[in-house]
Amino acid sequence: MSLPRVLVAHNSYQQRGGEDTVVEAEIALLRRHGHEVELLARHNDEINEIGRAAMAFQTIWSRRTRSDARALIRHFRPDVVHVHNTFPLISPSLYWSCEDAGVPVVQTLHNFRIACPQAMLLREGKVCEDCLGRLPLPAVRHGCYRGSRSQTAVLASMIALHRGIGTWQRKVTLFIALNEFCRRKFVQAGLPEDRLVVKPNFVEAPALTDGPRDGFLFVGRLSEEKGLRTLAQAWQGVKSGTTLRVAGEGPLDRLLVGLNGVELLGMQSLSNVQGLMAQARALVLPSIWYENFPRTLVEAFGAGLPVIASRIGALAELVTDGETGLLFEPGNTSSLVERIEWARLNPAEMARMGRRAREVYDAEFTPERNHEQLMAIYRLALARHT
Repeated sequence: MSLPRVLVAHNSYQQRGGEDTVVEAEIALLRRHGHEVELLARHNDEINEIGRAAMAFQTIWSRRTRSDARALIRHFRPDVVHVHNTFPLISPSLYWSCEDAGVPVVQTLHNFRIACPQAMLLREGKVCEDCLGRLPLPAVRHGCYRGSRSQTAVLASMIALHRGIGTWQRKVTLFIALNEFCRRKFVQAGLPEDRLVVKPNFVEAPALTDGPRDGFLFVGRLSEEKGLRTLAQAWQGVKSGTTLRVAGEGPLDRLLVGLNGVELLGMQSLSNVQGLMAQARALVLPSIWYENFPRTLVEAFGAGLPVIASRIGALAELVTDGETGLLFEPGNTSSLVERIEWARLNPAEMARMGRRAREVYDAEFTPERNHEQLMAIYRLALARHT
């Protein structure tokens, strides 16, 4: 068959994050393989120009999206519409325009927004599944989205309405979960199991280098869900002189200021991150939420860098303890200290895990492998839609 023409839809975030990077990488991958690709894009910078009431209505149902999507589909004539984030400006009205035009829809599920207004199944620093598979009334009661009951109510209304009118159950041809753990959670949330497929994220990794490795690395947003409190407390218990380089910014950066051995590097380019990964002994990934698929983990595997990760959600499946890294109990400071100390005292074993991590990358997370998976998903969506 000829290469599918793909319309990609994505609502970008004000604070650029992993989803935005994944979308850009996927578009570049498709174009590199000869696909014609168009982008239906909105950016959250527009929120500043929209009134609160209008914003609420647009989150639930965007008439602008209905109009823009119809026009773009009519002009571009895509074979598949691949949707990433629709919150808050694109809205689920997009799926109805795709159905009107007779185009199959593939939806990548980067987070749990389809079931949880807060999107992370996290409340007060702990995993929360109170709204999973139910009306999200507990989220409203707790003001889970930005501590606001009114804003949470808007998101809960969006979830409840589109669940009620069958938007996700009947208007989306296939959903992509990023791993098996998340696929099971989305089934619990009420999505049709036979329409959930798994495709991980990918990165383009440079060739491995054989230089010395020492110290530890954290890459990501310095925020609650990333386990910054656990990391900061643990670092006070590691052997003096052990280095932790931190690439990223966020509201909890103050917790790391002044800690012995911690170097705060701020935001870094991908090439700089890859350079840091080529020098570190391990990446520390102390998240306390159900990470869907941190791109940082794939970057680490591509760099031959083992990962010390929380034993939670998909991380417990993505990192094989003693093979591609080490697992510790989420939020458990002493458990993390123990793993860091073991890694510090066993450089040869960590190097072996790093080599195995690169083997896993080569088998599962390369751009070529990801394109093969995307094509299989698009073919299945086209066949089912027909």
